[in-house]
Amino acid sequence: MKIVCLDLEGVLVPEIWIAFAQKTGIEFFKKTTRDEPDYDVLMKERIDELKKHSLRLNDIQNVINTIEPLPGAVEFVRNVREKYPLIILSDTFTEFALPLMKKLSLPTLFCNSLLTDSDGFVKSHVMRIDNGKKKAVDCFHQLNYKVFAAGDSYNDLQMIRNADYGALFCPPDNIIKENPDLRIARDYDKLFEYINDGE
Repeated sequence: MKIVCLDLEGVLVPEIWIAFAQKTGIEFFKKTTRDEPDYDVLMKERIDELKKHSLRLNDIQNVINTIEPLPGAVEFVRNVREKYPLIILSDTFTEFALPLMKKLSLPTLFCNSLLTDSDGFVKSHVMRIDNGKKKAVDCFHQLNYKVFAAGDSYNDLQMIRNADYGALFCPPDNIIKENPDLRIARDYDKLFEYINDGE
């Protein structure tokens, strides 16, 4: 039996932090896992920047509430779920994701969490497990699933490479250049075609 594992931001919804950068005018928040391979480093930098500008979790959530799925994503998710189990493996946080999951008809999401202080400022991020995307794929293999995986950023590469097969979805040029052996899907039709491979 096949299971499909997809990244969230950049694959099904726009990058949350880029939307937040556009809303606040703070250029730093445009930096994502397409730029910084170490997610822990990136999140610590983001939390420091939030403190510097006195921005709270609620300020981010207000922006998230305005974000819509990428064009075609809702239909794509529906099509995938009609044929296969679908798991969203994301380094985002439960405090961010629920409004987006509702707009995608609530696919199963594995992600992380944030800790805030009594004033609503983000204190730290809590990763459920180190290298969680890859380890989730390992667990699905142990359950005898054939795994397809797709994502767009550095933090998706081990998940994709650990899967039985997979693809990059609309990745930036630097990731394409550094991973010339990985297939690339630039639209949902091609990604769905790759998912159906081997049927």
